[in-house]
Amino acid sequence: MSGPEVLSVRVPGLTNPITYDPALPISLWHDEIARTIAEHQVVVIAGETGSGKTTQLPKICLELGRKSIGHTQPRRIAARSVAERVAEELHTPLGELVGYQVRFTRQASKQTRLKIMTDGVLLAEISHDRDLRRYDTIIIDEAHERSLNIDFLLGYLKVLLPRRPDLKVIITSATIDTDRFAAHFADVDGLSAPIIEVSGRTYPVEIRYRPLLADGEADQVGGICAAVSELTALGDGDILVFCSGERDIRDAAEAITAMDLRRTEVLPLYARLSAAEQHRVFSAHTGRRIVLATNVAETSLTVPGIRYVIDPGTARISRYSARTKVQRLPIEPVSQASANQRAGRCGRVAPGVCIRLYDEEDFAGRPEFTEPEILRTNLASVILQMTAADLGAIATFPFVEPPDGTQINDGLRLLMELGALSSGLGERPRLTG
Repeated sequence: MSGPEVLSVRVPGLTNPITYDPALPISLWHDEIARTIAEHQVVVIAGETGSGKTTQLPKICLELGRKSIGHTQPRRIAARSVAERVAEELHTPLGELVGYQVRFTRQASKQTRLKIMTDGVLLAEISHDRDLRRYDTIIIDEAHERSLNIDFLLGYLKVLLPRRPDLKVIITSATIDTDRFAAHFADVDGLSAPIIEVSGRTYPVEIRYRPLLADGEADQVGGICAAVSELTALGDGDILVFCSGERDIRDAAEAITAMDLRRTEVLPLYARLSAAEQHRVFSAHTGRRIVLATNVAETSLTVPGIRYVIDPGTARISRYSARTKVQRLPIEPVSQASANQRAGRCGRVAPGVCIRLYDEEDFAGRPEFTEPEILRTNLASVILQMTAADLGAIATFPFVEPPDGTQINDGLRLLMELGALSSGLGERPRLTG
């Protein structure tokens, strides 16, 4: 029996036809997505990580005749790898039709119609292109991560859209709190933001709880090794292990390597790795591969071929302490939404197994979503950034979830004490010389 037919579309101005992989869930929604984008200024696309949103949506925009697409990613590693992947699917050299830009690196040209960049790069462009005239389409990817940059962009675009009726905005998210994004734009005159839920084929994932001992923090590496032994006994398939940082990755890598597993390759994956080392994770291989990754692999990247996941249930989460006036990166339990995202990584190619190194009661007691960064950061830095970019007063800026007034005044007061702002607690503070 033959599989689903590959959709191939010829687009004026492009040398090669645009094709869509029928194995990706988003391909089944191609017609509805294309029609909705054509009819609306703002569209929210929701779907599980791995459904193909990131790579296929810009191709649909090109098919619709959009001439200059800005596509944001929360992380540099994702911006670069997504650009390479889309360029490969369009059979074009990277830097021509498809380019990318991250901090300190730009590979694009005058011919580039799709530029994939970090959200910080797009935010910086606002300072010299207030109406973002160089783009006719903007895709804000992984919006559910709710970083400061993403919230800044969502707020600014809400103000910009009435001035740019020609601008299309596409917000993509895992199936997390999508109604909030749609409602954010719904009160702009004449705008509605329809939500398209991209559902599709995913395999069942068995969740196994293997809590560590009471002093489990010290024995996390032992828990990971025990989980690796349990999973390797189940059969072939690659394993993705989530770690809180580079040190945890190194410790786990040493311990797993010492297990001397046959035909097994251990690879790290984190943002500071070189491009060549990051590419190893996506290359073809024989035998089993165990990938040790930070939460960059939770939403931003789909590591191919994963059959099993090991989740210690923690991550480094930036948090500001109002008492000590210090921004920290403590290791904290991840939310239920993040834990489910991690588990879903092993249900893409076949039925999977996720081992959680904590118990079911612990999972049930966790918050449903990760708190947005704007609600857990030092607002002095936010106010400084907004003032420098002339984004207006923080108290009136249309954030998806505005911060508390006490936090705002605390940040303004600190900047006053440091001599960074020339006004008091007024609406429009100014930077000092």
